[in-house]
Order: sequence, then C-alpha cells, then structure tokens
Amino acid sequence: MTAAVEKWKLDLASWAIPQEILDGAEVAPWIHPPALFQIPEIIADSPSHMRAREAMPEGGTVLDIGCGGGIASFAITPPASHVVGVDHQREMLNMYEKNAEVRGLTSEVVEGFWPGVADQTPVADVVTVHHVMYNVGDVKSFIDALNSHARKRVVIELPIVHPMSSWSPGWKHFWNIVRPTSPTADDLMNVLKEMGISAHKEGFKGEILLDKQLDEAADYTRIRLCLPQERLEEVREFLAANPSPTSRDLAVIWWDKV
Repeated sequence: MTAAVEKWKLDLASWAIPQEILDGAEVAPWIHPPALFQIPEIIADSPSHMRAREAMPEGGTVLDIGCGGGIASFAITPPASHVVGVDHQREMLNMYEKNAEVRGLTSEVVEGFWPGVADQTPVADVVTVHHVMYNVGDVKSFIDALNSHARKRVVIELPIVHPMSSWSPGWKHFWNIVRPTSPTADDLMNVLKEMGISAHKEGFKGEILLDKQLDEAADYTRIRLCLPQERLEEVREFLAANPSPTSRDLAVIWWDKV
C-alpha cells in the first residue's frame, strides 16, 4: 500500500463517530433520504458536467457510480443516450430508471456497492462519480474498477474537504468533540499520482442543496449529531445562531484513458 493510499484510509477512519455516542443514537446518523436526491427539471451546468460532456461521443454511454437520482448522468444527455446507474439503495435506482424513462433514454441499473458489483456492470464511454469518494476506504480498488470501466474518461466531483465538515461546529458545541480536517481533494490527487494516473483538478463553488430541501433541517441535523428528539429545540437554537453555509468549495478531478 502506498503512503497516499494509507493516509487516505487512516484519515477517513478518523471520522468514525465514537462508539458510545453511536450506541446511544435513536436513529442511524448516516441517513440519505431518497427524496433529497431527486433531480431538478433543468440541471444547472458545472465544470464537472462540462468535463464529462466534452469526452462523451454522440449517442454514447455514461456509467454513474453512486447515482442517486442521476444528476451526473442526465446533465450530459445529450450527447449520451444510454445511462447506467450503480447505487446500493433500490429506491435510488427506481428513481434513476424513472428519470431516464421521462427523458426518453435507455437505462440499466446495478444494485450494490462499488467495486463489489463491478463484474456485473458494463463498460461505458465516461464514468462519473459524484460525492462518493469520502465514503471509500479502499480507494485503490475503487479507482482501479473505475478505470477498467471507462473507455474515454473518468470524472469525479467531490467537496474540497469532507462533506461532514459542515457539522463540525455542532459536534464541538454539543459533544465537545473536535472533528478531523482530512482527507481532502488534494489527498485524492496524491493517491492518483502514486497510482500513476495523470489527473487534472479544477475548483469551483457549488450550492448546498440537500439541507435547503428539508422542511425540518433541525431534525436532520439532530440525527446527524446523534442527539435525542428531546434536544430538537436546542438544535434549532444552535442553527439560528450558527446558520449553515449555502455554498461550498467543490473540485472536479478527471483523467483520460490512455
């Protein structure tokens, strides 16, 4: 294992919630309600979509890892005409298939975790991976499988820092726990360099969409912080005094197959 790969793995492990706090949580904090991943009718363009689109041949295929509702896929159709979604939640895949049907596109879905389902997944012209990498401990195997499934390009979008960083002030306030600050997008670039992949990175600003769509952002925050229902009002007060950011720094990392 290379130094960068080992650092990535250890840094991600440092984000684990202390077991005694996790044991006392009323609801698992790693929730991803499918409704929050529905895509808008018109998808705003971004550097990530541009990098994927410019490598996509007319009528080509996109493979979307951790697809959710499919924003990374449907932002580049056209020129792509066939979409393949991989996700471990069946509800996400149902949404993905419906979104493809509405757009008059052919689609395939594969249920499971990447790269465990790589052998069941077809090769595509472009592979997209949006907001997944900070969940990937075995980063080398994950990237190797991306490479083997892309004919032309791999495009990864991720926050510059860990997406849970926005809850770090809450962890300090309610639990007196200082959360980590690594890994970062630059750490992923170091992993790719050590793997012999010549990747490019471009930074940009992106809206934080998920929390704004929630009727009860305080309850969502409470669950993320492993707090009981009875402390909901405290969380509301905390958020009123410490409003969540509405945008964040993102990066698109991409490389071409050679």
